[in-house]
Amino acid sequence: MTPNSNSPRRALFAGSFDPFTIGHASILERALAIFDSVVVAVGVNAAKNSSASQSQRLDNIKRLYPSPRVEVVAYDHELTVDLARRLNCSHLVRGVRSVADFEYERNIADINRQISGIDTVLLLALPEHAAISSSIVRELQSYNHDISSLIP
Repeated sequence: MTPNSNSPRRALFAGSFDPFTIGHASILERALAIFDSVVVAVGVNAAKNSSASQSQRLDNIKRLYPSPRVEVVAYDHELTVDLARRLNCSHLVRGVRSVADFEYERNIADINRQISGIDTVLLLALPEHAAISSSIVRELQSYNHDISSLIP
């Protein structure tokens, strides 16, 4: 997919976002500085024990970003690149917290580009967000720990 230079630059930021953390918010806000609009695609990951339903996660993100530059959609049973194509997104956006994340994301980005022509933009987590993951936040929450500093 090669959009012409006059078309709006639209990116897809996909994940389970369970929950949507300050790290996710940082990546989204930084992506908005690069792209005209960003579609946040809230997926279902059967391998994870969700703390909130997909519709709750969608609603939470929509409340945080009422901007017309941010669209929040649900997706399941579809490759991320197929969703990106369907929604006219020229790029995927992914956050990277560590070397391990980088290796994983680079491999996925290479395959996605090979099968679709869509490039992935990897944004490095800010140092203060590098240790924050949704799974850690879910675990803290399960022990009734205050997570307010980790979510927007």
